[in-house]
Amino acid sequence: MKVNRKPSALQLARVVRQCLEEGLSVEIDGLGIFEPGSDNKFHFHPLQRPQVFIAYVEEDVTHALRLYEDLERSGHNPWLDRMKLLPGQNWARAIENAIEVSGFFIPCFSRRALCKRGMFFSELRYALDCATSLPLDDSFVIPVRLEDCIVPARIMKQIQYVDLFPAWEGGVRRVIEAIDRQQRLRQRRRLRLAG
Repeated sequence: MKVNRKPSALQLARVVRQCLEEGLSVEIDGLGIFEPGSDNKFHFHPLQRPQVFIAYVEEDVTHALRLYEDLERSGHNPWLDRMKLLPGQNWARAIENAIEVSGFFIPCFSRRALCKRGMFFSELRYALDCATSLPLDDSFVIPVRLEDCIVPARIMKQIQYVDLFPAWEGGVRRVIEAIDRQQRLRQRRRLRLAG
C-alpha cells in the first residue's frame, strides 16, 4: 500500500485556517501573508515585492545578514535561510522552492565562497537552471562580490556583477536599482501581454 506523504490542498487549508483561528499569521513563501482580522474574518496580504533569494557561504554570514537587512529596509522581500527556514522543515526542498518562487537570486561571491564545496554552488546551479525558462532579457541572477575575487567564468561571460566593496552602500544601491528596473520591465511586459 502506497502512502501519500504530501498534504492535500484540503489538509493544507485546514492547517492555515486552524492557525488563523488561533490568532496566528501564516506566511506562504512567494505568495503572501494570511492574517486573522478583528472583524472575525481572514485577510490576505499578497507580496507587493518579489522575493530576493540571498546565497552565501557560512563564513560570509555577516555580510549576507547585512544585505538581508538593507534589502528589507528598502522595502524589498529578501529570503535568507537563517531568517526563513523553520525547525523541522526539509531545508533542501525549502531552499529549492524559495529559489523557484523568487524574483531574483543574489549569489554573494568571496574568496571563501569560491574555494568551498557545498550548498552555495548547488544553489547557484539551481538558480541558473531556473533562469533558463525566463525571457532572455530578464535579470534574475544578480551576482555581488563581497571582496576582490574572481567571479566564475560562466557568470563573468554572461552576467554583470556588483561590488559591495569598498563602498557597501553604493553597491547595495546598485542592486536595488537593478531589482526595481527589472520589476518595471516585467510590469510593462505583463501590461503589453494583457492589452
